[in-house]
Amino acid sequence: MNTCFFVSDLHGNINRYNALFKAIKKEKPDFVFLGGDLLPHRSLHASFNPAEDNGFMEDFLMHKFMGLQETMDCAYPEVFLIPGNDDHKIVFDAVALGEKTDLWRNLHNQCVVIGKYRFYGYACVPPTPFRIKDWDRFDISTEISPGSIAPADGYHSVPPDYDPKNATIEKDLKALVSTDELEFSVFLFHSPPFQTLLDHASTQNGSAELNPYSINVGSKAIREFIDQRQPYITMHGHIHESARITGAWKQSLARTYCFSAAHDGPELALIRFDLHDPLSATRRLIKA
Repeated sequence: MNTCFFVSDLHGNINRYNALFKAIKKEKPDFVFLGGDLLPHRSLHASFNPAEDNGFMEDFLMHKFMGLQETMDCAYPEVFLIPGNDDHKIVFDAVALGEKTDLWRNLHNQCVVIGKYRFYGYACVPPTPFRIKDWDRFDISTEISPGSIAPADGYHSVPPDYDPKNATIEKDLKALVSTDELEFSVFLFHSPPFQTLLDHASTQNGSAELNPYSINVGSKAIREFIDQRQPYITMHGHIHESARITGAWKQSLARTYCFSAAHDGPELALIRFDLHDPLSATRRLIKA
């Protein structure tokens, strides 16, 4: 059980999902990781109807994975997923239905041990300019970047069970791992780490060729966590255009291998890697 597929930021794009399902069926990976922003994008306006996205989750996503499960039988992969900042919690909570039939596991704020590997998930991102705040947290302090909205000042699709004025990514990660040994730990994040090749966001509209200006918008807490605790492998998404701007989708931070599956083109960006040999990781852009 070594081969892994990693995708992120599919945003309910049926063509991308179908490309993923086709690749899973053909190549039979052992693990599949979905790194957040999985549901169709919905703006915050009067016509927002959670039932529409529940339909996508149950009628499309669960239906497709159930078909794979039935067809692949014992070759069906271990599927881990987390939400992203664009996934309304009131809708994403429907993933619990899929967990009951072993379609997938929601890895957010969880640890699953399989053999010598410890799999962790964490969905939250530093404050964004967007109104939906279900998965926004302060980073390492209550300071926010210009133009961003504080977690307590935005919209929550369900009442938060934490204090949005004080919760931070830094505190969450410390609670998640405690004193765990992380030599063979694999982390599924939505946010990339700060000041890396994976967290460059464009400062203007337009292509990188015409507008090379960018800023680092990743999580400082996640970067510090990686630098200090040195997990084995980390996976990231969130910043769609970063790979186009920097030309890089992977980076090593000391002994940690970091991969991003975020992509701003029409294709499915599929990262494939081997747990025993992360240096062999590849990225394919599959026509969707």
